[in-house]
Amino acid sequence: MAAAVTSCLNSVFACFESAFSCWDSQKRARQGLYEPLLAENEREAVADLLHYLESQPAGPSFFQGDQLRAVSTLAYSDNVDLKRSAALAFAEVTEKDVPLLTRTALEPLLYLLQSNDSEVQRASAAALGNLAVEPHNKLLIVEVGALDPLVRLMQSSNVEVQCNAVGCITNLATHESTRHLISHSAALAPLVRLARSRDLRVSRNAAGALLNMTHSESHRAELVRAGAVPVMVALLGSSDSEVVYYVVTGLSNLAVDAANRPRLAAEPRLVPHLVTLLSSPSPKLSVQSTLALRNLASDPSFQPLIVSRGALSPLLKQLRGAVTRGDAAAVSAGVALVRNLSIHADNEGEIVSGGFLPVLVELVGWGLPPQEPGAPGGGAGAAATALQEEIACHALSTLRNLAGSHAEEISKAGAVDKIAQVVAGVGGRAAGVSVVAEGAACVAVIGLNETTKSLIFSTPLPLTLLALTSPMFPPQLQLNAASALGNLASGTGSATAGHALWFARNWDGVREYLARFVEGDDAVGWHVAGWTVGQLLVGGDPDVAKLVGVSELPEMFATLVERVEEAVRAVKEERARNGGEGDDQVDLEEVEEIGELARGVVERVKAWRDAAGSTATATGSSNGQSQQGSSAR
Repeated sequence: MAAAVTSCLNSVFACFESAFSCWDSQKRARQGLYEPLLAENEREAVADLLHYLESQPAGPSFFQGDQLRAVSTLAYSDNVDLKRSAALAFAEVTEKDVPLLTRTALEPLLYLLQSNDSEVQRASAAALGNLAVEPHNKLLIVEVGALDPLVRLMQSSNVEVQCNAVGCITNLATHESTRHLISHSAALAPLVRLARSRDLRVSRNAAGALLNMTHSESHRAELVRAGAVPVMVALLGSSDSEVVYYVVTGLSNLAVDAANRPRLAAEPRLVPHLVTLLSSPSPKLSVQSTLALRNLASDPSFQPLIVSRGALSPLLKQLRGAVTRGDAAAVSAGVALVRNLSIHADNEGEIVSGGFLPVLVELVGWGLPPQEPGAPGGGAGAAATALQEEIACHALSTLRNLAGSHAEEISKAGAVDKIAQVVAGVGGRAAGVSVVAEGAACVAVIGLNETTKSLIFSTPLPLTLLALTSPMFPPQLQLNAASALGNLASGTGSATAGHALWFARNWDGVREYLARFVEGDDAVGWHVAGWTVGQLLVGGDPDVAKLVGVSELPEMFATLVERVEEAVRAVKEERARNGGEGDDQVDLEEVEEIGELARGVVERVKAWRDAAGSTATATGSSNGQSQQGSSAR
């Protein structure tokens, strides 16, 4: 292009009356189409610019001093060839270097942008697009008023002009401040229209601009209102992988917002297109389609739809492939989608029968860094990356969702042993707090099944959970571990008697965290403690009942009953004063349930004490009679 600029300027300088085209670098025949002479200042500007281009590399100096004055003279000239030369010079220089500009340096380019000549429009829009890759310049370009002329150029009948104008908007839309101004300009409608252009370059640029506009929630809403959704869905079927990538990523971003999902649900081809893309040979397309489906699956209405459209089989294949090649980003996307799909009860059976359990169990510890065996929740080894921990958490969360109805299948897949290893840090893998907390929550659900409960008690996992109730760990981790122990305490029968023995043997540690929870101010802790002690008493083991009965726990629960009753009374009085309204953060039913649990503990302990006292009295009387009879003889 440098040769084209020099050729144009030489043509002007050598023969002012000749006509030429700067952009095509071809001299036209001397047809006398232009005025034969240039003004003196224009001749000087041409000479100065020629000297600069022939002797100096492109750089910031072009936008200051004599060079800026020279190109400005050409830009403001009435001679269209000089305007073309100026626009082309801007385009040439900015392809090689993008300096931080001043308003003064941008003004001649903005003037050229408003020309009626398509060649000037084309080159000046290209130059502005080049400059718009620099964040400082993006803001300045918008501040000097370039958006309106760019919007007009997007509506040009010249495809080349459209392409460069849209490309400039695409670059401008990478900055939050400029996105805001673009969304409130008239740019969105032509962007949506040009995304369907038959010219691939225009379509790509427009699709890229739409993608950039989806990076902010408010702008996503504006795009939806501008009619972008059906256009973007239609482009999912494009033969160009770049266009497809832009729109699938943009749709994924739109799906983040719950407010946009009803509009997305109105597109019947959206989910089938995305499911098809799961099998794309392009990893970036398959991953982006997975992310889009993941975001859609945050909505309950999409969860069964995605499964019914056949997503599970290609998803499992994609997930296995990502695990094999060690692609953590793809693994994270895939397991997050499975997790969201597993939320819906209708999908559980198909996920289990579809073969996902082995890979989910593998992902519980996948990618976590090696460590020496150590304390629960990790040791001295290298820390896992956030992405690796995210993968483990998604896998555990999925298993937890499935465990309510499929605990035995999950256990047979090796989940209990894997969770025990990762949570305890004895499997050679260092898990962070979030992974350990999610693991404990998973055990809490698996532990409700009597068969898997026995398996859990055959591992060191209960002792690990007990250690995790220590106040040295974060509160949520303590609560999750205690909840798991509470569910392990539930049930009746011969198997439960064996489980009760574990609680009896480890009573000091169990009593310590239960007492701490009851005395605390956390309602969840109250609930966990009440549930756990209640289940231990319901189990009917006399040794456990005695341990509870002679401890300080019954009196602490009696105090808790009073605290709960006072809290319930205060909430009801407040709501009565406010016409039924009160603190929305107080769940009255939950608080009352805690009161019932605590009251149940108090009543059962009282019944046990009464029975124990009655037995002691009867035994004492019998002994007295025996001793008395012996003396008489």
